[in-house]
Amino acid sequence: MIKNDTWIHQMANQGMIAPFEPSLVRRLESAGGDRLVISYGLSSYGYDIRLSPAEFRIFRHIPGTVVDPKCFNPDNLVQTQLHQDESGEFFILPAHSYGLGVALERLSIPDNITVICIGKSTYARCGIIANLTPAEAAWRGHLTLEFSNSSSADCRIYANEGIVQLLFLEGEPCQVSYEARQGKYQDQSETVTIARV
Repeated sequence: MIKNDTWIHQMANQGMIAPFEPSLVRRLESAGGDRLVISYGLSSYGYDIRLSPAEFRIFRHIPGTVVDPKCFNPDNLVQTQLHQDESGEFFILPAHSYGLGVALERLSIPDNITVICIGKSTYARCGIIANLTPAEAAWRGHLTLEFSNSSSADCRIYANEGIVQLLFLEGEPCQVSYEARQGKYQDQSETVTIARV
């Protein structure tokens, strides 16, 4: 069963999402006036997490090499610059490229819940595809987030604003949780985590 806003709020108060925003934020007040943001926070049946300003990396081609998930070469990822203007802080994801960011919020998933991470329509309408990824039962940490720019134009990816929505699915308790099997991506910090075997 998909979990609603009441349940998400209760669980966030117990540490499932930190920091937690109990309503959907669409604008921020500042000394210079209100600023519109890509929404984040609690929605009816999900939670929109934010992209951390800490790090965003873009894949680059290294002649003569192939990206290998079993032996990932970190040189294939280049740190991108965080920009800022009156619209906010942002990274630039070049046309037809792929990038990795990290969630600002830290998650601590209960052992009878699996979380599905899906893209926001605001970015989808600009050609940005968020890779569907799960956070399994009893997973903890900052999610590494994956984005593809399928458009022929460079695109801003805003930090500290909504980037993907989380859907919380409840099931019968599993026999072996992510924590119990010592999953390789447990307790990720607020940095991009590369592919591991």
